[in-house]
Amino acid sequence: MEAKDGFMPQINFYHLTATPLEKALPKLLEKASGAGFRVVVKVGDAAMLANLDKALWTYDPNSFLAHGTEEGGNAEDQPIYLTLADDNPNHAKLLAVTDGSSPALDGYDRVLDLFDAADETAVANARTRWKAYKDAGLDLQYWQQTEQGGWQQKA
Repeated sequence: MEAKDGFMPQINFYHLTATPLEKALPKLLEKASGAGFRVVVKVGDAAMLANLDKALWTYDPNSFLAHGTEEGGNAEDQPIYLTLADDNPNHAKLLAVTDGSSPALDGYDRVLDLFDAADETAVANARTRWKAYKDAGLDLQYWQQTEQGGWQQKA
């Protein structure tokens, strides 16, 4: 769980209760980009990667989030990079995990772990990851989605 250099990133769990990932993630990425973060988004399968790729271009009729995938090339130049692997070709400091995995944390300052309340397996797996990260001494925060789609930090 610990990064090679001894630095341990902050892990933020985001419990999706009001909107699906394709609606919630772009808003979080918009905030991260606005704060100057380069981001890697790790997804679980090619279909989800394609859905998120499309969502980042179309989620808001007045804007889009510049991003790329392996297929598009120039990964190192992308402010947001969508991937199926544990790679970090754009030297991001923020990792968004959407597939319920426990990826390599090396090089990241912050990790967003998003999981869907409607998926009992995803919730159970998130609890397992939370315990493992807590046992490893990582800095954890838990955010639950409000009915309006915003976020409220919980204890």
